[in-house]
Amino acid sequence: MPDTNARLEIRDLSRAFDGRAAVDGVSLTVKAGQVTCLLGPSGCGKTTTLRIIAGVEHQDSGSVYVDGRLICDAEVTTPAEQRGIGLMFQDFALFPHLNVHRNVGFGLDRKNPAHHARIEELLRRVGLWHKSEAYPHELSGGEQQRVALVRALAPRPRVMLMDEPFSGLDERLKDEVRDSVLDILKEEGTAVLLVTHEPDEAMHMADEIALMRDGRIVQQGAPYNMYNAPIDRKAASFFSDINVISGVVQGALVRTSFGEFLAPGHEDGQKIDIVIRPQHLRIDFDRDGRGPEPTARDGTAARGVVRRARFIGRESIVEFEMEYDGSMLKANVPSVFLPAPGTPLWLMLRRDRCYVFPSD
Repeated sequence: MPDTNARLEIRDLSRAFDGRAAVDGVSLTVKAGQVTCLLGPSGCGKTTTLRIIAGVEHQDSGSVYVDGRLICDAEVTTPAEQRGIGLMFQDFALFPHLNVHRNVGFGLDRKNPAHHARIEELLRRVGLWHKSEAYPHELSGGEQQRVALVRALAPRPRVMLMDEPFSGLDERLKDEVRDSVLDILKEEGTAVLLVTHEPDEAMHMADEIALMRDGRIVQQGAPYNMYNAPIDRKAASFFSDINVISGVVQGALVRTSFGEFLAPGHEDGQKIDIVIRPQHLRIDFDRDGRGPEPTARDGTAARGVVRRARFIGRESIVEFEMEYDGSMLKANVPSVFLPAPGTPLWLMLRRDRCYVFPSD
């Protein structure tokens, strides 16, 4: 039985091309007013999943439901225009010979006064009613994007599919447009499935993130949980830069330059990666770089030599070569801190922000 609480539900979708699985057993649900993001690198299967839901591509197996109604499986296919699904892709695909008003109303009965009121309402909500007579070439990229959005919303779709819709916008404009788009989608109560390869966009937009890899969803959850409890090293590195401290398990412990780490459940001799993000590695300014090496007992600080320091606006990135094993680590340091190459400094890390994974 379909999930009656879900606006969109997909079950065990699979699609192969030339014997290679592009989508491999993907399942998820999206509720009304919820934004779910399919996140992953190019070629992981997220766009193919979206195309199957939209009716552009046909699955080999699995099924798709909208409001509990089967719209497609391996045998049944509802035409794309009858699915109650709105589409918004990288290419805004506005009709160049139609003005904004007619672009938004394309596909609606223009003789119906309610449709005219709907177009006006949507254009006012995105601040473009004053440009209703303008043509696409007279609009900025952000304005074109908003017109494409309200055109997709005009028929009141139950589900909105969005494939990298903000990729063509510059960073400053992207934040502004994403916020306005998110507000409208939430107010409309639309179930949104957004595809992106940018983790920042997923964190900004989504109520829930489904991380895809090689055609499968490998981890799914709220943005906070996805960032702070990654399932493996690849998942951690997808959301941010990481440092990797490698070691070998001996007696359920891994010895590192920062002391011993617990590695329960791992066999002796197994190679382990301890992952920590640069913002959780800090410089111990209480030491002067010339003090004694920390003992194995305290295990809280390790000495590294600065190899490079860069200022990137709000913070500096300092790269170290660790004296213990020659490994390279990065630390994010607030404000301007640019120590000269060759400077020895002590580093400390937050153990509660370290992740222990089997080595790839």
